[in-house]
Amino acid sequence: MRIAMLVWEYPPHVVGGLGTYAGGLAPAMRAAGHDVQVFAALREGEAPASDGVHWVRPLDVSPTYAGVFTAEAASWGAFLGELYTTNVLWADAVRAEHERQPFDLVAVHDWLAAPAGLTLPRHVPAPMVLHVHSAEWGRQPGGPSPIVCGWEWAAGQAADATITVSQAMRDDLIEHGWDAERVHAVWNGVDTRRYAPDAPGGPAVRARYDVPDDAPLVFFVGRLTGVKGVQPLLDAWPQVLAEHPQARLVVLGTGDLDDEVRRRVDDLGIADSAALRIVWVPEAERIGHFMAADLVVLPSTYEPFGIVSLEAMACGKPVVVGARGVVGFREQVINHGPDQCGLHVNGADAADIAWGIGEALRDRQRMRQWGANGRRRAASTFDWEQCAARTLEVYAGVV
Repeated sequence: MRIAMLVWEYPPHVVGGLGTYAGGLAPAMRAAGHDVQVFAALREGEAPASDGVHWVRPLDVSPTYAGVFTAEAASWGAFLGELYTTNVLWADAVRAEHERQPFDLVAVHDWLAAPAGLTLPRHVPAPMVLHVHSAEWGRQPGGPSPIVCGWEWAAGQAADATITVSQAMRDDLIEHGWDAERVHAVWNGVDTRRYAPDAPGGPAVRARYDVPDDAPLVFFVGRLTGVKGVQPLLDAWPQVLAEHPQARLVVLGTGDLDDEVRRRVDDLGIADSAALRIVWVPEAERIGHFMAADLVVLPSTYEPFGIVSLEAMACGKPVVVGARGVVGFREQVINHGPDQCGLHVNGADAADIAWGIGEALRDRQRMRQWGANGRRRAASTFDWEQCAARTLEVYAGVV
């Protein structure tokens, strides 16, 4: 098949799971013999670093907003214009490429590419598949954007099929009125060569935070937003220290709760045992943090898939993960039996998070076994080749 893939994040621009996903899936589909043409956005100061990518540069058209966009849309600032112009440029680029050599299918990734996806059927007579990585009602439970919700719904109705990242997310879409016959769950993958038990960087990271060799290091990584569970994790930490006074916590990430996280650490009096690195870091440094950790804790309450837990598992690390709500972690992490690789907790409940961390830290040898089990599960079940094969099955059915 000849496939047009439209995606807002693509290496070298990787901010979250979307960029990681697209950067893993496209090469795997090409390796399976398919012609995948990626249409992506190149930010100011970035240089193209991937072959087979049609790059467009977003334009800031915010001076034109007055009298055209609603107040809500205008409040997005330059981002709205950059996103919208990128989608227009994508649609034009896909049309031109289709005229040169027709596409069999257009794959649109998330609401960020929905405007192009809604535009293209009038210009490119190829079926469309929408990839839903999360939904606005889950990302912003306190106040979802009507614009984003509208784009998500319209694209879902226009698409010939929707692929989402977990059974939990598929169920959620169906609950919100999406057609069950056209929604398919396909798990993401992980690069187990890059994320591996022999990856470098662990000792240097432990030295950065002055963590003794015999002190258990608990690691959280993710955007600092409400759905990632960082606030109840911090609330749980004094309870963990009561049982494991030598334990150290490292929080890595940035988001809209940066200041709140700093305040909470001060208010709880845990600054001596909880280190904050509130910044986005390159992949190599993130891998080094995984390698330094004895336990990775990801207490999300909304995480439709969560590649980050696979990354931890691929590095051979045991995990404590949120499993209440629309959370794909519970489909990845086995929490009992001979193949156990971690524990499930309620990511909204500090006491339950404290229990999970405390239970894991009670037996360091058992944690190492969980880590080995997780590595084996990541390598056998969640590689990009399997993700690509199942995705291509959906595409073929649509075509």
